[in-house]
Amino acid sequence: MTKPNDNPADPFKKALAEATKVMADDSELSVNYTVDPSGLSGDTMRLPQVSRRLTREEVLLARGTADALALKHKFHNAETHAKYVPQGDMARELYEAMETARCEAMGARHMPGTASNIDVKINHEALRKGYNQITTASEAPLAVSAGYLIRHLATGRPLPEAATNVMELWRGFIESQAGETLENLDETIADQALFAKFARQMITDLGYGDQLGDDPDALEEDEESDNEEGADEEQDPDSTGQDENEEDEADASPEQAQEQEQDESQAQVSADEMAEEEFSDDQEMPDGEAPLEPPAPPPVSDADPEYQVFLDTHDEEIAAEDLAEAAELERLRNYLDQQLEPLKGAVSRLANKLQRRLQAQQNRSWEFDLEEGILDAGRLARVVANPTTPLSFKHEKDTEFRDTVVTLLIDNSGSMRGRPISIAAICADVLARTLERCNVKVEILGFTTRAWKGGQAREAWLNEGRPQQPGRLNDLRHIIYKSADAPMRRTRANLGLMMKEGLLKENIDGEALEWAHRRMVARQEARKILMVISDGAPVDDSTLSVNPANYLEKHLRDVIAMVEKRRQVELLAIGIGHDVTRYYDRAVTITDVDQLAGAMTEQLAALFDNDPRARARVMGMRKAM
Repeated sequence: MTKPNDNPADPFKKALAEATKVMADDSELSVNYTVDPSGLSGDTMRLPQVSRRLTREEVLLARGTADALALKHKFHNAETHAKYVPQGDMARELYEAMETARCEAMGARHMPGTASNIDVKINHEALRKGYNQITTASEAPLAVSAGYLIRHLATGRPLPEAATNVMELWRGFIESQAGETLENLDETIADQALFAKFARQMITDLGYGDQLGDDPDALEEDEESDNEEGADEEQDPDSTGQDENEEDEADASPEQAQEQEQDESQAQVSADEMAEEEFSDDQEMPDGEAPLEPPAPPPVSDADPEYQVFLDTHDEEIAAEDLAEAAELERLRNYLDQQLEPLKGAVSRLANKLQRRLQAQQNRSWEFDLEEGILDAGRLARVVANPTTPLSFKHEKDTEFRDTVVTLLIDNSGSMRGRPISIAAICADVLARTLERCNVKVEILGFTTRAWKGGQAREAWLNEGRPQQPGRLNDLRHIIYKSADAPMRRTRANLGLMMKEGLLKENIDGEALEWAHRRMVARQEARKILMVISDGAPVDDSTLSVNPANYLEKHLRDVIAMVEKRRQVELLAIGIGHDVTRYYDRAVTITDVDQLAGAMTEQLAALFDNDPRARARVMGMRKAM
């Protein structure tokens, strides 16, 4: 008889965990069910959480995810994978996607029942990421499409509809560029090393060969040849004449043999003395034989080479939709809308004011009487009156902010919990939609940590005996709520994640600002604006307890100085309840979170103002630059 407090999903979880261990061929594998993203970390597997309701969707997704991860655990060798992994980001994404497809295809061949389970997982991920709504190849990720194509060709099974849509957008290009390489798929798929070479050739065919790095097989061949040459040099160069010398010694008389032995012993003594003189302690080894020191690791921070991170392997940069299911995001978004219903009218009015100001500057202006461009119909009357008059052309002037991207970097620390984070989320939503209507791209990012008072980085520090001055001792979590190229209608629900219980923890502002700055610098837009919304100084108890008290604050100041010195990004900040003007040159501080909407719109409007004196006045600068 089941006890009232027992979870009805526990028998299913236990059965799935045991089946997964058998499929992975690892009885020591630890299987956990968590709300964190699914994945493998050593001998620990994370599967999607199954609620007490035990719905069909939850069961199928858990089974599909478990099968996919078990197959990767069984057929994937980390050392072989690392040996051939490319250096560049795009090449690495292609390599990883194809290796995942290989493991799943191997499972479909050996255990056909896993194929339908994994199809459920693929369909879930494709729908969650909106692959069914993509219509052009530029919106579809090439690496994902290549992985889908490898799985489809290796198994012969059709993919779910949303995944098929993404695959077909790139399929023609992939087959036209790498058709000959794809013919070798069946011959290489069972051998990970051969398949890794196949994947590297595919990457070259697709135009990313410059990101592969050195050929690991060529490096091994060079090392083997060097070892063989060294072995040959160690052999006695006179060994070829040894037999002849022995025959001569046998034929020689005893007196001649004795004289020869004395000569050889004297020659050996002379050779030993010469060797001792040549390699005496007072002399240095030749440059070519000097031991090579490994290169120093690159600094963690471009702004401060002295800034240290004890362990960064558990840091994560993650999309908001990967931290919660689609249904949960929609529920949290609805909760956010309900909480801020009274404020939405005021925010919308400010947003409309901002839009009117931007669109007023966006009115078309033209240059006339040009020799080429668009034919000026208004001046055709002159040509009719005088046919010898040349045609007149015109050209539209570019607006100041047409080629612009704006990033909103929102502090997701625990001190923002409640009304501040709610207003920050709704303002980000309204501003993103407003700027999108004015052809300005917007990116929304958040930053926090994965744990309170130190995560796995702190545990590693404790296990290593608490070394002095370890640097940052927590695991970062940088969240992408909306990328600059994603339309707001597809990412609207993501902002509800800020309402998720337990998400908001501690804040390490310096590394978050440097991360957002790197993302912006990599973009092609001519003008880049970064707005930071925070409620105070960076705080992480685990880091500050074993480092100088100003460790994180100093790093934040150094990053701000770097950003402002390079002038690739226009930086401004809004402090909620705390003065951030001591960090940022262009900043405002609000005492009431209800003022946030007005501050955000005024700050952005000022940046787009044509009058430099108006910009300087709103931004708090002493004089117009």
